[in-house]
Amino acid sequence: MKDATNARNFAGLNFDDAQVRDGVAFAHAHGAKVLMALNTFADARQARPWYRAVDTAVALGADALIVADTAVMAYCRGHHPQLRLHLSVQASATSHEAIEFYRQRYGVQRAVLPRVLTLSQVGHVVRHTEVDIEVFGFGSLCVMVEGRCALSSYVTGQSPNTAGVCSPPSAVRWQETPAGIEARLNGVLIDCYAADEPRGYPTLCKGRFDVAGQRDYALEEPASLNTLAILPKLIELGVKAIKIEGRQRSPAYAEQVTRVWRAAIDHAFANHARFSVQPGWTATLARFSEGQQHTLGAYNRPWC
Repeated sequence: MKDATNARNFAGLNFDDAQVRDGVAFAHAHGAKVLMALNTFADARQARPWYRAVDTAVALGADALIVADTAVMAYCRGHHPQLRLHLSVQASATSHEAIEFYRQRYGVQRAVLPRVLTLSQVGHVVRHTEVDIEVFGFGSLCVMVEGRCALSSYVTGQSPNTAGVCSPPSAVRWQETPAGIEARLNGVLIDCYAADEPRGYPTLCKGRFDVAGQRDYALEEPASLNTLAILPKLIELGVKAIKIEGRQRSPAYAEQVTRVWRAAIDHAFANHARFSVQPGWTATLARFSEGQQHTLGAYNRPWC
């Protein structure tokens, strides 16, 4: 929705009520479900906007809500007990014990895992909870503190966890200088690019900084997560859904990226033992990858 109840609260994005109603009707007519994100944390001074958003989502026909705040979950449970709830990655639930708490207390039926777990850890969670598990498959990375990040708040005064913005557009400035093109966030220099160098949207976690005499990405590199290579393993582990990150993305991105993943998932189920990543899939996804780079992120980290 066009407010701070979701983590995509950018000017010009999201739908008004009429567009949501039309979109839900279109999706349902084509056999698809609509999951609506109400995944920020309610303002402690006034939670009513989040509760109203729940009522509106139900009235508009959403099939499930993706939520993180326990107060919002409790409201859903008390006022719309038949509504399907999915636990947002913003809840930062990384263990089966945490996920089971949300299932038993609020009836959560699916949980999105944060991007911090190895494949073996994902499998452990799947085996020990009745909740369907969804994992990130493609898109931008995070510094892996979903639901706890304070970097944007530190620089701009607006947090993605409460205001629904990470690097709000009003704080972004591009400046041409003799040294190159500077990207600034509320006056803070995030990066400096050569004229012909690809430039990403400036976020503090993906800036280049001078640390111990070396200029590099200090927190996170601007590379995209891409798990096509391990898709059969994710299916084997019992993962029920693949999440495609889509914040600030275009309709073309959504159409082309989901088309690739639909084909890959179908191929993996039909040819599990002989699955291979097709060159055409890689070429398409490369066009939408940050810095034209792919990574498996935490999935192949050596920690246990």
